[in-house]
Amino acid sequence: MDQQFTQLITRSGLTLRVRPVRPGDEAALAKFFEEVTAEDRRFRFLSVVRVGREHVAAMTQVDHHQTESYVALDETGTTILGTAMLACDPMLETGEVAISVRGDQKNRGIGWELLRHVERQAEARGVKRLMSIENCANKSAIQIEREMGFDAHAYDGDMTLVVLQKGLAA
Repeated sequence: MDQQFTQLITRSGLTLRVRPVRPGDEAALAKFFEEVTAEDRRFRFLSVVRVGREHVAAMTQVDHHQTESYVALDETGTTILGTAMLACDPMLETGEVAISVRGDQKNRGIGWELLRHVERQAEARGVKRLMSIENCANKSAIQIEREMGFDAHAYDGDMTLVVLQKGLAA
């Protein structure tokens, strides 16, 4: 597993240092989610407002093949500003993406750059389709995903959700 940072620069000029999570990131991730708005936590987990130990463990204890979780740190590499998770089916055909950004860091391009990063990582693994399940009220995430070429479809059985999908280059 490569622990090197990937440097990303957002549209606002913010420099991010992105890397896969490590087991030692649990405390920093717990602190990060305290800085994510309650509404954004609900959007990210589709019901949970409080992020517990089991959620953080699921983000840090990944197989780094079928599932990967990324942290986007500030320029110094010390503070988590955003997270992204890619969870693929066993055949690596479809990958689901989920992104969170600190409340005080929104509208700086972090979510956009993390989604682009996850898309590149998914393509490198041979994933054929990315998808995201969003609460219909999460207008900003839906807008970003549509701008990046995702198509929106109704979520069967739940009118409050929408599925956004994008085919990737094979």
